Amino acid sequence: MEKKIVVGIGEILWDLLPEGKQLGGAPANFAWHAQQLGARGAAVSAVGNDKEGDEILKIIQERNLTNGISRVDKPTGTVDVKLVDGVPDYLINENVAWDFIVLNDAAKEAIVSADAICFGSLAQRSEVSSKTIQHALEMAPEKCIKVFDINLRQSFYSRQIIESSLEHATVFKINDEELDELRKLFNMSGDDVSVCRQFLEEYNLRLVALTKGSNGSALITREEMSEMETPKVEVSDTIGAGDSFTAALTIGLLANKSLKEIHRSAIEISAFVCTRAGAMPVIPEELVSGIGK
Repeated sequence: MEKKIVVGIGEILWDLLPEGKQLGGAPANFAWHAQQLGARGAAVSAVGNDKEGDEILKIIQERNLTNGISRVDKPTGTVDVKLVDGVPDYLINENVAWDFIVLNDAAKEAIVSADAICFGSLAQRSEVSSKTIQHALEMAPEKCIKVFDINLRQSFYSRQIIESSLEHATVFKINDEELDELRKLFNMSGDDVSVCRQFLEEYNLRLVALTKGSNGSALITREEMSEMETPKVEVSDTIGAGDSFTAALTIGLLANKSLKEIHRSAIEISAFVCTRAGAMPVIPEELVSGIGK
């Protein structure tokens, strides 16, 4: 059977951690996990004409992802991670390559035949990348599942960007902290599920996914709801866990699985990613088998 084409579009960068740098950026994480789960993954972003950009492109090639990453005359994105009394403090640097995403030929080819495309709000902090992302969503086929994985960071979002993204979206993924922020931004009241239902109705979404860390998660559609507890695991770090959840959710929807089946796979895979260091561990076969079939 021909593989589904699944695209992640947005930021790609280096997290500059005290112990060294690590590849970051939700869209590439998402594309990698979707590919492990049986799709053809494409990463769409931009890097600079520098050593850091070369290193990112090498990883994308090694992971055998479709390279929708253009090179622009800006430095490759970085995030400074400082430890303050042992607690990480992040500074996402501005005016970097992924603020100037343009679609190369490989990106365009992947987008016009995409079965699913995942995007967030962070890469829309700049006008150039925001326009590119909105254009990509309009280029995608009508049947394409468009997943808005919101990803609120620092002050890099606005109600206008969020509304515009929701109008394009089929699926909305949000965590409990982000939901609290949106309650204020959209002047909404009610418990978590009722606020999710308001978004579902207001923006004609197919599904809202709410993750609450160790407090469980919920998948909400017009017809049904699945609530599940988070599996208890020994956490190495949580980097990339949310992206793997989104990837498993997307692959499950493409395979027309039941809501419960989709949810079970998503929590098991994201729990596994928490047990490994970094955003892109290899997912074991027993978790992969069956999800996209």
